[in-house]
Amino acid sequence: QVQLVESGGGLVQAGGSLRLSCGASGRAVNTYTMGWFRQAPGKEREFVANMRWSGGDTVYADSVKGRFTISGDNAKNTVYLQMSSLKPEDTAVYYCVARPPGSTFGSPSSYWGQGTQVIVSP
Repeated sequence: QVQLVESGGGLVQAGGSLRLSCGASGRAVNTYTMGWFRQAPGKEREFVANMRWSGGDTVYADSVKGRFTISGDNAKNTVYLQMSSLKPEDTAVYYCVARPPGSTFGSPSSYWGQGTQVIVSP
């Protein structure tokens, strides 16, 4: 069992910054690939970024590349999403996800957090 708890969302003006946190707990969670997805009202959940605890294999969606940074603190089992130069289009509920080795984020074996709301005002 893996539990993910997101925090750090809020309201920010366009051009501002926020850092989201995802506290991860559970057996063997340090072997999982960690990621962030987001979902805006009326839209499908979309991939934002992922990483491995080792710090390698980071991937970003084109829409956030250069503005967002995913990172992790292995000792704290916490994943971060540093967001800068925020745009109104970034407004969404952001979800943390943990993917077991050999799986995909869309598989039933993945674990999801409850989400944290990010609102970027014009």
